[in-house]
Parts: sequence; C-alpha cells; structure tokens
Amino acid sequence: MKKVLFLAFMFCASFILNAQLAYFPSEGTVLTYHNLDKKGKIESKIVYKVESVKQSGENADVTYFVESYGKKDELVFKDRITFKKEGDKLFFDMSNFVNKGAFQQNGEIPATVEIEGNSLEVPINGTAGQSLPDANMTIASDMGFVKLKMTTNIINRKVDDIEDLTVPAGTFNCMKISGDVSGKILGMNMSGKSVQWYSSGIGMVKSETYDKKGELSGSMVLVAVSK
Repeated sequence: MKKVLFLAFMFCASFILNAQLAYFPSEGTVLTYHNLDKKGKIESKIVYKVESVKQSGENADVTYFVESYGKKDELVFKDRITFKKEGDKLFFDMSNFVNKGAFQQNGEIPATVEIEGNSLEVPINGTAGQSLPDANMTIASDMGFVKLKMTTNIINRKVDDIEDLTVPAGTFNCMKISGDVSGKILGMNMSGKSVQWYSSGIGMVKSETYDKKGELSGSMVLVAVSK
C-alpha cells in the first residue's frame, strides 16, 4: 500500500509539473510520452490530444484529451484537462493533474474523493534564473478500508536555463524548469525534485523526478508527435 501511494504521489507531483506550456500545439496534435523507471525501462504510456484551442485576445483556453496506458498497453484512465492562458502566463487548477488511475472506479472518480488546490502559474517565455510561484494540493478520500489524505507542495520553482534537448521525438530548443516537491501520505513524509524541459509548439518534452537523496527515480519523455 505504501508503495502504491508513493507512486501515486510522485505521479501526481510529476503530472502537475508536466503541464503543457502555451506554446500550444494546434488542434488535433497528438503527443505521446513514455514514463520510464530509474533504469530507463518503459513503465507506461500517456497520450495527449489537443481537442480545442479557444482564444480571445491575449487569453485562451486549451483542452486536451488524455489517455494513460499500463505496461501491457491496457487503458488505465482517461480524462480531459484545460489550461487557461492570461497574457504571458498560464493558470490551471492543480486538481486536473492527479493520477486518476489510483482513484477511478468504472472510469469515474467517486464522490468520496475531494481534491483542492491553488492555480499553478507557469510563464510562457521564461528567462534563466526567473523564480516562479509555489503551488499546493490536497486530496482526501474514503476508500472504505482506509481514509487517505495526501498533500503535495511544490516550492523553489525556477527557470534554470534555455537549452537544446534531444529525445526520441526529435531535438527541441527548451526552457528548463525545476522545483522541489514535498508532501505527506497517511502521515508519511515524501520529498523529491522534478526537472522539466518545455519547447515552443510542443509543451513538455521531458521530465525527470529525483528522490530525497538526489537519485533519479523516473522520467517522462516525448517519443512521438503526430496529427
């Protein structure tokens, strides 16, 4: 149980930090990612499809249809998430970025799950050294055999650098963002760090998650872009 909840926590933290930047891909674009373990072996697959981009002046709402698949390519969960662009920043509800596969029953999140959090702010064109606002989220669930409360905090967020990065889907000029992730599950403290690379016209290209000892615990990498 501890391992399952820890994986849900880190998936949640990673998913929160891996939100697509605007630089948005156009409608119909499909982005396919592999989640890798610390040894680089494929753990799962996530597919994002841009369903709609609704723009009004400098503001926009962008909706993605998301599907997550397990090791045997079985569908684990599906969802829709929407980001809001206001001027040169993005704002989105952190409750959108939860490992719904850990809570769904028959494809739906039961009413016993309550998710709260602030809006995560991400710059569209960040500069190296730029500090970013903190973010947080709390999940409370009565799973019958156990009452679960999970908190996630993302602090010390900043833009580290602008650099080229090569992944299976190609080479991209990226903005590198990092943040310290901490939280608590059933009274157990969890901590780590996440680093992401974002590129114009794509969004997230790669993410790496580290444990409290600074050792790589997993990564998420863009493997294909199609329409």
